[in-house]
Amino acid sequence: MGWHSRTRTLQVFDTELSADTVEWCPLPQWSHVLACGTYQLQKGDDKTAEDSTALNRIGRLYLFHCNPQPSFIPPLTETQRIDTPAILDLKWCHVPISERPLLGMATASGEIQLYKLMEPQQGTCGLECELKAELGPEKLALSLDWSTGRGDSDVRVVSSDSSGSLTVLSLGEASLTAVCQWKAHDFEAWISAFSYWDTQIVYSGGDDCKLKGWDLRMGPSSPTFTSKRHTMGVCSIHSNPHREHVLATGSYDENVLLWDGRNMKTPLNETAVGGGVWRLKWHPSQEHLLLAACMHNDFHILHCQKAMEGQDAPCSVLASYILHNSLAYGADWSRLPLSNSTPPSPQEPPQTSVGLTESGGHLRIQYESPTASFDTSLEDDSGQYVPDHCLLPEKRSAPDPFTSPVRDAQSLSCLMATCSFYDHMMHVWRWDWSPEEEQMTSEPAHSS
Repeated sequence: MGWHSRTRTLQVFDTELSADTVEWCPLPQWSHVLACGTYQLQKGDDKTAEDSTALNRIGRLYLFHCNPQPSFIPPLTETQRIDTPAILDLKWCHVPISERPLLGMATASGEIQLYKLMEPQQGTCGLECELKAELGPEKLALSLDWSTGRGDSDVRVVSSDSSGSLTVLSLGEASLTAVCQWKAHDFEAWISAFSYWDTQIVYSGGDDCKLKGWDLRMGPSSPTFTSKRHTMGVCSIHSNPHREHVLATGSYDENVLLWDGRNMKTPLNETAVGGGVWRLKWHPSQEHLLLAACMHNDFHILHCQKAMEGQDAPCSVLASYILHNSLAYGADWSRLPLSNSTPPSPQEPPQTSVGLTESGGHLRIQYESPTASFDTSLEDDSGQYVPDHCLLPEKRSAPDPFTSPVRDAQSLSCLMATCSFYDHMMHVWRWDWSPEEEQMTSEPAHSS
């Protein structure tokens, strides 16, 4: 049996300032909440260009409510915007704090700020700044991660900054306190991350092209390992919350590496993705799926099963989202369940007009980018979607069924949010992965 994947844009939102981070709330009760952070360098002040920390960096935090109904109604409603220092990273805590969601923010003012999601008796949810912690003078906070990826009860935050340092902070009842801080990299420490399986282990990547590991029990004076396997700055790291010891890293060298944390000398595999890998996100429930934001080369969904099983082969690309027109920076999977009653539409229109005529449908352009890439869908005379089974079968490429995300599943549908920098755009889109019908797979599928 062959498989095919499709993407469809649901909504595009202009963030006005450059968008660089987007995060869905991971808690089930609030999975409809989406946050987006922006970063803008203000020009025209009297500060010298050499004094980079004196430049005026402004930001804005957006909050949205998402309701992905099976219609053309845009799913997002903006519920709040807060002017802030420029935002470099956002992460929700994976567990509720005092029964509320907590959003962490890394800012260009050198602070980690925590926002609590409040829900008034009447009205929509809103964020309130709860706690702040300074990393030090003349520093930009570049990234943050929570220790709670697998529900760890000792809630801590790790952050990296522009001086090359890492800071571990502990969350108390009414405090966010730095536990330790140390120099980790020679230049900017772009990324920091916990091992979700052993939260005394921290990973970091820097502009010195080094990936390092740190054991907080031993004191972070020296790394447990230093890898120079990446050939340019290391800017993304994510611990797999479903598979122990599995780690994904990305770099300006345009490669995604998968690692076994027990052997950091040699990666499990290497996948070239054609752009600097600014963010990596494992799927919330499917252990083999990895979302990559690849700066100059769009967003890609990788399937990593073969690498995890020890096969020395690149991860396969199951889908690509190509409708952004600037640097692909922020990306995240939503945990919102999607109805399959709305058939997905492909990124490209059907190749034959016969299929359209037979189905009685009309081609509707949902979103067209300045580069002429576009999303389409089919609708009937009343404006409703034309189901897939009404279309004549068309020949599609069929990946190896043994690399399907869930071998026994009939389909997989995911809601995604991504954002791009200079065009200040956030997109919400869906990805559908489903088996092809028998008549579509008369030719044997070949593994790529």
